[in-house]
Amino acid sequence: MPSQPSKSLERFPNPHPERDYVVHMDMPEFTCLCPLTGQPDFAHFLLDFIPDQYNVELKSLKLYLWSFRDEGAFHEALSNRIADDIIQLIQPRYLRLLGRWYVRGGISTDLLIEHRQPDWQNPEILAQLPAVHWTRQQPGY
Repeated sequence: MPSQPSKSLERFPNPHPERDYVVHMDMPEFTCLCPLTGQPDFAHFLLDFIPDQYNVELKSLKLYLWSFRDEGAFHEALSNRIADDIIQLIQPRYLRLLGRWYVRGGISTDLLIEHRQPDWQNPEILAQLPAVHWTRQQPGY
């Protein structure tokens, strides 16, 4: 039976909670609908996080992202909702979500969302994250 979209995100125990390490996910095929016109919107998401006790399970994340395909939402609301849902699920030490929304009406939109646990600090590992490069009318670059 083929997979179906789902709002249910799943997690699994972090195999190395004693160590800070970065998980990087590249999600270039996100789609939803414009809430005003009903036309399709496309985005490329880049997710970096440092897990604490849990990691997000990849298949559930794929099905979760797919679940927005027929849903209308503004870029800012949807990008923050995705970040909030992942944060609530895994409570990472650190999370950064970059949403690169494809050009619509001649305007591209990038959104950067960042979260960290209040008592967590590791500037050395954060310095290893790639710099955020804002789009130049081409998502993913």
